[in-house]
Amino acid sequence: MNSYLNTSAVRRFHCPRPTLPPSQMCDNVSKQDLRPRLTPLDSLLCGAFAGAVAKTVIAPLDRTKIIFQVSSKRFSAKEAFRVIYCTYMKDGFLSLWRGNSATMVRVMPYAAIQFCSHEQYKKLLGGYYGFQGKALPPFPRLLAGSLAGTTAAMLTYPLDMVRARMAVTAKEMYSNIMHVFVRISQEEGVKTLYKGFTPTILGVIPYAGITFFTYETLKKLHADKTKRSQPYPYERLAFGACAGLIGQSASYPLDVVRRRMQTAGVIGSSYTTILGTMREIVKQEGIRRGLYKGLSMNWVKGPIAVGISFTTFDVTHNLLLKLHQMGYSIH
Repeated sequence: MNSYLNTSAVRRFHCPRPTLPPSQMCDNVSKQDLRPRLTPLDSLLCGAFAGAVAKTVIAPLDRTKIIFQVSSKRFSAKEAFRVIYCTYMKDGFLSLWRGNSATMVRVMPYAAIQFCSHEQYKKLLGGYYGFQGKALPPFPRLLAGSLAGTTAAMLTYPLDMVRARMAVTAKEMYSNIMHVFVRISQEEGVKTLYKGFTPTILGVIPYAGITFFTYETLKKLHADKTKRSQPYPYERLAFGACAGLIGQSASYPLDVVRRRMQTAGVIGSSYTTILGTMREIVKQEGIRRGLYKGLSMNWVKGPIAVGISFTTFDVTHNLLLKLHQMGYSIH
């Protein structure tokens, strides 16, 4: 009897622990410790692609907007259509994308730096405010966007200047991007490449901040309401469109000012300071028809561009993450 009890006790207290099959143990380890994460290079690539797609889609509208911004012509939808039609009839269909090569040279690094730095600023601010890996509170969310836009604008500004010059001049004046750089440097001085830099930065701070803030906020509200962590692509487009509409409306007058200052050398104007340029525009054209010239076109192209840009970035970001999870790498 005692022998039977002792044997039962041994069985009861020394029963071997159940073990998981090796494959399940590996799965648990990989999920906990080896979860793939995207590198800054991945974010740079996604951002560059997103910027290129968005700007190519709206290039004809963007070029037409710049033509009106730098002239004293009164803007209307009819006049904008006439400019597009005359350009097409005179120089052909591809002329509607004139300056787009300079746009790509500028936009790809700009968008790459902006999206990548935004991811890094979110991590940095998340750690500082104690929200690592979670949605940031409103102020850090706004700050991350503003810092990302400012970083990108500071590093790529001369390319924006070149793109504006190519958009408003004939082919005979500037044959390619390098030709613009050389002629401006020789005829107007290297400092001219940074003309309009201050209004650009002053415009980027609210624009990028509000745009990223609105997009991230809408995604957070959507996740809270639907319990889905990822919106569908068409929902991302809608969120991006709202973000672009609000952001561009808030900073538009400074966009007009920077374009006037950038192209002053080729349109025969002497815009040198922000306040002086604003005063001149208001005096000659008024506030609504001057500082907000072309805004209605921006309400068409801006939401489209921002919606496509944010959606493309998120979709390619998620695609790369899935490829990393499957063991593939593109670099």
